[in-house]
Amino acid sequence: MVASVSLGSARLSFSTVWKIILSHVPFMPEFTKEWSNSAEIIVWNIRMPRILVGVLVGAALAVSGVAYQGVLRNPLADPYVLGVSSGASLGAASFILFGQELLFAGRWTLPLIAFICGVGTLLVVYRLAYIGGKVQPETLLLAGVVVQAFLGAGLSLVMSMSGEKMQTILYWLMGSLTLSDWSSGMVIVPYVLGGALVIFLFARELNLLTLGEQKAHHLGMNVERTRLIVLLAASLTAGAAVAVSGVIGFVGLVVPHIMRSLVGSDHRVLLPVSAIAGAILLTIADTAARTIMEPQELPIGVITAFLGAPFFGYLLRKRRRGLWYHE
Repeated sequence: MVASVSLGSARLSFSTVWKIILSHVPFMPEFTKEWSNSAEIIVWNIRMPRILVGVLVGAALAVSGVAYQGVLRNPLADPYVLGVSSGASLGAASFILFGQELLFAGRWTLPLIAFICGVGTLLVVYRLAYIGGKVQPETLLLAGVVVQAFLGAGLSLVMSMSGEKMQTILYWLMGSLTLSDWSSGMVIVPYVLGGALVIFLFARELNLLTLGEQKAHHLGMNVERTRLIVLLAASLTAGAAVAVSGVIGFVGLVVPHIMRSLVGSDHRVLLPVSAIAGAILLTIADTAARTIMEPQELPIGVITAFLGAPFFGYLLRKRRRGLWYHE
């Protein structure tokens, strides 16, 4: 974060950047103002909120990834596997194309619709997978694939009709923190912290699930209740991240794997460590996205895809050798 806030297309010295930041911190000694108003706007109103939102989004996606992989006992699961991103994407694209005059929540109408559609998709997937009074992880994954395919077709239809709005939709689908400000962070803080806290409170149950559902049930755990609560908390957390940043792939897939190899599979340790690592990864990716081709900015999803796709290929190779963490 220290490095990221000091880098950008505006050439500002390290000392100037941090004098500006510290001048906004309560109870700090006052600095003689040696910088322009434009420099203060760049550092305090553009860079700082963007970095803090990136930290929240990265932590949210990583924690959600740990939760999904733990509940579904599938190391290829990520925050979008049950259709959260597909539902949010279709909702956002439809709003951009058809409903921009219906700003019932001001500038927060688009994130709100994306959030509602993402969480609503999870509920539909869960209902489809609810057979015989219970939900099997395999059935849940298949229901997610079916719903994602249907929503993907709907998204393709919307994009084919988008015309001059195609660029706006594509930029949102590739993920970006460009429009992040202080209000963005304030809005998603309750969802990210609340969802992450709920997931952490179920760390012991997630540990039991790695032993298998039958063993967890015999040890006194209500498997169905735990699965539903953790999936809802993870989807609320990921949905809040998608609502402010668009779709940023691979963070929730790659980070849990790397951290699991470093600290083990105890979710009481894995969850907070993954949150920190996810925040670091997204901060690095966002810094690269806005500095590699400055003044032009790349979508942050492009950077995470370049980082994550080779790792995904490595996981597939590893799967062929039967080396999944829960086997």
